[in-house]
Amino acid sequence: MKNVLATLLLIFSVSLYAQKDVTQFLGIPVDGSKSEMIKKLKAKGFRDDPTSEALLGEFNGGNVNVFVTTNNNKVCRIVVCDAHTVNGTDIRIRFNRLCEQFSNNAKYLSVKDCTIPDEEDIDYEIMVNKKRYEAVFYQKPVITDSIAIANNFRSILSSKYTDEQLANPTEDLQKDIVKLSTDYVIEQCVKKPVWFTVSDYCGEYYITIFYDNEYNRANGEDL
Repeated sequence: MKNVLATLLLIFSVSLYAQKDVTQFLGIPVDGSKSEMIKKLKAKGFRDDPTSEALLGEFNGGNVNVFVTTNNNKVCRIVVCDAHTVNGTDIRIRFNRLCEQFSNNAKYLSVKDCTIPDEEDIDYEIMVNKKRYEAVFYQKPVITDSIAIANNFRSILSSKYTDEQLANPTEDLQKDIVKLSTDYVIEQCVKKPVWFTVSDYCGEYYITIFYDNEYNRANGEDL
């Protein structure tokens, strides 16, 4: 059992004990009430836009419009839009630069390379082929008390296997334990997606970034 837990702790080096770990934007949890979120964003330097519900400010070296989205009165998404549009060539550079920044940021896990090839005609692909350019990353779960993690996962294993089985795990059992632990980590990660897409307006383009808290997103409970 100790050997099994030691393996799990290694796998759980990017895992979390509880579901309180949610997506963050500028260090602010994407959670709570809209009014509290707006107050925290203003403390970061964002200000009201007199013409819309957006907050105006600077983010990652550029001017942006920030929107706060809620579900059942809880913040579930922060939307960050470039304040200015650019042409196809510049949006490719902007998109690929963001992909590079996220990929090189230790706080994120990447799924695949989503960079746009230099030879691709973005204008044609969007206008004619209706192609969507987007990239998805996941914020890594915050590491908490390793003992708590071990105890939590021990209870999960105990509900499926006996102490005798865990004390002397077979090869198949060890494979299943690794799969369970991997699924656990993936489940934590997919609740914290940060993704961005190329949006178009009057023939020009801008980047929209979404910081989602999937714990607060609608899952059909209101249907």
